[in-house]
Amino acid sequence: MPFLFSRRSGAALIVGALAGGVAGADTLSIDASATTPAPKAAALRMGSSVAPNGDRLGANARYLTRNGAPWLPVMGEFHYSRTPASQWEAELRKMKAAGIDIVASYVMWNHHEELAGQFDWQGNRDLRRFVQLAAKAGLDVVVRVGPWAHAEVRYGGVPDWVVNAMPTRSNDPQYMALVEKLYTQIGAQLKGQLWKDGGRVIGIQLENEYNIDGPGKGAAHIAALKKLALKAGMDVPYYTVTGWDGTIYPTGEVTPVFGGYPDEPWGTSTSELPPKETYAFRFDTRVSGDLGAQTVAHAPGTAETDKDVTPFLGAEYGAGLPFMYRRRTVVSADDIASMLPVQLGSGVNLMGYYMFHGGRNPTGLGGTSMEESSLSGGYNDTTMISYDFQAPLGPDGQQRKVLEKLRPFHLFLHDFGSRLAPMTVRKPDASPATPDDLKTARFAVRSEGDRGFLFVNNHVRQYPMAAQRGTQFSVKLPGQTVTLPSAPVDIADGTYFIWPLNLDLDGVNLAYATAQPLALLDQGKAGVVAVFGANAGVPVELAFDAALAAQVHANGGAQVALSGGRALVSGVQPGAGAALTVQREGKRPLTIVVLTAEQSQQLSVAELGGQRRLILSGQQTYVADGALQMRSTGSNKFRFAVYPALSGKPTASTASPAWAAASRGKDAKPAAGQRVALRAAGNDGIFQAFEAELPVRDLKASITPTRAAQEAAPIVIGGGAKAAVQPLPENFKAAGAWQINVPREQLLGLDDALLQIDFVGDIGRLYSGTRMLDDWYYSGYQWQFGLRQAGALLDQPLTVSVLPLRADAPIYLPKEARPDFAGQPQIATMRGVSVIPVYQLRVAP
Repeated sequence: MPFLFSRRSGAALIVGALAGGVAGADTLSIDASATTPAPKAAALRMGSSVAPNGDRLGANARYLTRNGAPWLPVMGEFHYSRTPASQWEAELRKMKAAGIDIVASYVMWNHHEELAGQFDWQGNRDLRRFVQLAAKAGLDVVVRVGPWAHAEVRYGGVPDWVVNAMPTRSNDPQYMALVEKLYTQIGAQLKGQLWKDGGRVIGIQLENEYNIDGPGKGAAHIAALKKLALKAGMDVPYYTVTGWDGTIYPTGEVTPVFGGYPDEPWGTSTSELPPKETYAFRFDTRVSGDLGAQTVAHAPGTAETDKDVTPFLGAEYGAGLPFMYRRRTVVSADDIASMLPVQLGSGVNLMGYYMFHGGRNPTGLGGTSMEESSLSGGYNDTTMISYDFQAPLGPDGQQRKVLEKLRPFHLFLHDFGSRLAPMTVRKPDASPATPDDLKTARFAVRSEGDRGFLFVNNHVRQYPMAAQRGTQFSVKLPGQTVTLPSAPVDIADGTYFIWPLNLDLDGVNLAYATAQPLALLDQGKAGVVAVFGANAGVPVELAFDAALAAQVHANGGAQVALSGGRALVSGVQPGAGAALTVQREGKRPLTIVVLTAEQSQQLSVAELGGQRRLILSGQQTYVADGALQMRSTGSNKFRFAVYPALSGKPTASTASPAWAAASRGKDAKPAAGQRVALRAAGNDGIFQAFEAELPVRDLKASITPTRAAQEAAPIVIGGGAKAAVQPLPENFKAAGAWQINVPREQLLGLDDALLQIDFVGDIGRLYSGTRMLDDWYYSGYQWQFGLRQAGALLDQPLTVSVLPLRADAPIYLPKEARPDFAGQPQIATMRGVSVIPVYQLRVAP
């Protein structure tokens, strides 16, 4: 159906099936009374799954297991060869702090064997060290060994000399002999790091987006790759393949993993896309729309026929999106985070992201660029260096808003995922028939017996959803019907959440809560603390069995009343204090804390000072070497709150400034950290609060125009996509240029400094001399470059060149980013350059 946007009101005027607005008062019903069947055995021949200490990994047709218990981990993609090795350890620890359990990474063949027979596993390509550091950070590892990866890399990662000489992605003998050599090299890197050896490598992914069929292809090729992996010593519990876009594989040898993205930057449309399937619960299929495979399937894939004998695992749910030349989609934090209730509510039992950490492409020998490009036959044009992906952790480790929105769901999965994993999906009585139905409520239940979780999503990227006015949910379970809340509530456009049904909290049955479970903290005899997060605009109420009414003690103005056969706690004011305590005779106490939506996004859980603690902070936090590491971009002020209280008086110091050492030369030693005054700041509810302040660093950068932009050549339509292709290298002679001077001395002592370049044009490129450091497609999304990576290159001025954007460019830009050409045929302007200090504080408990 067509849609129009009103400039006057800012609202969408929708026609037909896309009508938003307000949905009338209603009870939304779902029948979850059917018996949950026992999970079937998985059609999966696993590798060695028992570690030397007896820990065991497994799988059935519904979920993964760890030591026999259901396991629902979170996996995030981080490409080691796209990040400086000096930063790996800190970045892996940041991922752990964000709630990631498994780190996944491609091994890009052309990053390691650019010249035939000359393998490079050193420096930024040291796979073995990366895996070891992941284990040190407490992360399991899945290695995606290709040989074809895609990953927006040149030839999908296959070296030029292979592509030029033989058929690829098949059982061609010449090709497979070279793949065997690659796998043997990878096996040597992973030797001793596998699960069976006491290491943390638990999975191997073979190929990627493989839907090619024919002699020596299809299932036969995947089977042959697995045999080579085993021959090379890669004996791991799990073997996977991507399951979308008609993937073909041998049933039982591998298990499919799935994904979904909120837009299609690989598409050819120059306007907004219709609402994506990613925001709609799926009850009959695991595949979520077009994921950008480079080849076209001609029949349904194996994953569709295997869905009853394999668990529903995710690997590529977009934690961001890449910018491609012809389509530059910008996503918000809510565009990404709202997908989680949908995927989990659709049955996903491994929440896997691509990408969780951004990066930058290495430069090949002789300056060859390593990006996917139509010049090298690629379907897409991507930036030569930047692989930012709008990821939760940027290429320079900067924490973005999307991470804060995702982390509450990760905390939930860490502490409640083992309960969710065995639960099956229940379809509501009424659900949207198509993704463009923006009026019908979107919700689902996963349940087992009388326990379950309610999943709701009322957010669709770029489209206003109907506010669900006067809404209650009625869930029919085998032994009861739960109606929640006690009175109808409004669910506004943009709202999404998970609510519990009959949640066991240390023997206390919570019939329901209109707040999302976040964490459970077991303090032994002192009791259990259950942390929930409020949803903006939805009143918080918690319902218990009526028999507990006298034992529920509400705080902060909340009230306990008997209603509908339950002890109902209402009037809860979200915050960091204890909302209520349940004190049963002879039992340890249960304390419930309900954080505000903002506090929920600041919450992390970490081992600190010898025990598991809750940490609230607006700064980036992670734990390394037993200390709390805090990172603040732009602000010199730090604040954190911790529960339980630290037993001693913590001390603070500046972290050893790695940037300073790097900038002084390879033989320089990091300066010692300086003691910093750490002030007790009283209590935030049950949390013990502290504050610290570092000296303000006012960083300066000067910018000087050096070359005026010339007329840009018309954009050519062509390539495999038959759409706009990136201008040829010689067309960059039209770029304007500006010199940027950042005195290196002013950066000493900082953890990093982000050069923020605000330009309007087509393509921006950052140089030191003739060496390209980074590049960017203009989209309205902020371009930043960590100067720590530049080091001694700052001894000479940097240069930014901007290729003009033509007014007639047949590319997609977000509406809010489309420039005003003021009647001119093109634009190339530099609006400003700033340098943002990155402060770091180390707090020893």
